[in-house]
Amino acid sequence: MNVDDAINFDDLRILAKKRLPKIIYDFIEGGVDDEDGLDRNENAFRRRPLMPRYMVDISERDQSQPLFGRQYSSPFGIAPTGGISNYRWGGDLMLAEAAREANIPFIMSGAATASMEDLAKVAPEHGWYQLYVAQDRSISEDMIRRAADLNLSTLVVTVDVPTGSNRERNRRNGFGRPLKLSLASKLDALRRPLWMKDYMRHGIAKLPNWAPYAPEGADANMLGEFVSSQIRGSLNWNDIENFRKLWPRKMVLKGVMRTDDAIRAAEIGVDGLMVSNHGARQLDRAPSPLDLLPSINAAVGDRMTLMLDGGVRRGSDVLIALCMGAKFIFLGRPTLYGVVAGGVAGASKAASILRNEIDLVMAQIGVTSLDQLGPDFVHWDEDELRRNMPRR
Repeated sequence: MNVDDAINFDDLRILAKKRLPKIIYDFIEGGVDDEDGLDRNENAFRRRPLMPRYMVDISERDQSQPLFGRQYSSPFGIAPTGGISNYRWGGDLMLAEAAREANIPFIMSGAATASMEDLAKVAPEHGWYQLYVAQDRSISEDMIRRAADLNLSTLVVTVDVPTGSNRERNRRNGFGRPLKLSLASKLDALRRPLWMKDYMRHGIAKLPNWAPYAPEGADANMLGEFVSSQIRGSLNWNDIENFRKLWPRKMVLKGVMRTDDAIRAAEIGVDGLMVSNHGARQLDRAPSPLDLLPSINAAVGDRMTLMLDGGVRRGSDVLIALCMGAKFIFLGRPTLYGVVAGGVAGASKAASILRNEIDLVMAQIGVTSLDQLGPDFVHWDEDELRRNMPRR
């Protein structure tokens, strides 16, 4: 099977797994602690069936969606994922290119293995930048100025990484800086010739957006250690207020999960929230973003643009999140599987799979445009019904 034969995200995952050594695949696939959060994110969608409306003319359907003044072809985008060139060399910009072709947004990770300057060349109208806040605030302020000078449309400040997390798969595999590969891991890597070719040619990928601030002459491992030392622990609301003043365009906070934090963000003038638990990679006992979405929507949905990231694996998931209050959905692992499996073509295939599923499910539930969606298309349990259905 190749990417042309893939019919769902799981096919792309299998293809990516075949290309990658276990140590790399587990880094992408894994969560933290017991990994209950991974199941919780996906099960939140499974617990909410869609309610179809029949006897509707669905011969013409439109899944385009506005977001921050731009009309995108679909209501989803590519979430930030770090270290991509360690999985497939050049993958950051491959994802950006696929996003441009599909007319959807791409968020470059704050741990990207390509530069924001290159992003602005490849996808100037579709590229957003994610900021991991540095202990040395002058670094973050300079990154914000760089992104602004490049005319990137949206700054995404990630707030849900106060410290490192207990990613047990990585610890068992020896994944870290520097890599501590066991004999079994080395033999496994040798059985992945395409990945090994990239690794032998390029080595561990650098994080070029941070390179201007690191000690002179820092190699990839030194640069990675420098970044790790910078993005831990001191982000506060004063920083968010300062970034809001520095950044001239749309600003989003990624990782907000409490209504009181959402309200405070609205009061500061943040334009949007991405409700997310970091792909269940930080706090294993965190609730799923979908479970939190209705209460956050009730608190600030009329003042801010709400987005969701976490657990999306099907087109039906996208529509469920839209029904429950999100205006846009972002996903990370599925498009990452695509780019690992097939480069730009694989990333484009991932976007095409999701787009086709959205179109089919729209037809199945009797919806011809996304503005027709609402909570009445979701089957709620009785408690959720009382909390979330609008009163008439």
